[in-house]
Amino acid sequence: MAAWGVPIPALPGEEMTALRRFHRDTTWTGTIRAGGMGPGAPAMTAEGHGRHEVIQDGRWIVGSYVQDQYLESGERVLTWQLHWVAGWSPADGEYRATVADVYGHAEVMRGAIDGDRMVFESAGDPPVRIRLTWELADGAALWRNEMSVQSGPWSLVEDYVCTPVPEQGTTSVPR
Repeated sequence: MAAWGVPIPALPGEEMTALRRFHRDTTWTGTIRAGGMGPGAPAMTAEGHGRHEVIQDGRWIVGSYVQDQYLESGERVLTWQLHWVAGWSPADGEYRATVADVYGHAEVMRGAIDGDRMVFESAGDPPVRIRLTWELADGAALWRNEMSVQSGPWSLVEDYVCTPVPEQGTTSVPR
């Protein structure tokens, strides 16, 4: 607290250094399981990219993601987009993230890091829970999205191999 009674902003610490390891600009390819986008949805392939920036003097990481999804025949189905804000919440003693996507889906997630693994899960007890997992391996990140309906078992929706994009100025990457 400052001498004049105004709270001082939280200082970013080692938690944010750990979080940044998992938030690198990236491209990916992978698969979406049949039924993963809802009952009756077909299996699809996908390719996408994500860009990140650190805001508020290192307190939060903002990610913007775009993914094109295709039927197994190669026919394009849609372009999905998501906005992500993640950081350390000193008041909660854990990582927190917010998501907002093109389907109008918005939620708060709780996260944890254990070595080269980071997991975020839906906060609270919504009817459909989401669990996102990043595993760092061999310079890439293995990413998976799982869901649980009505507190049932987790089922795989999609998984991807995320390849870091070279630093700007070394290679042209679509934005």
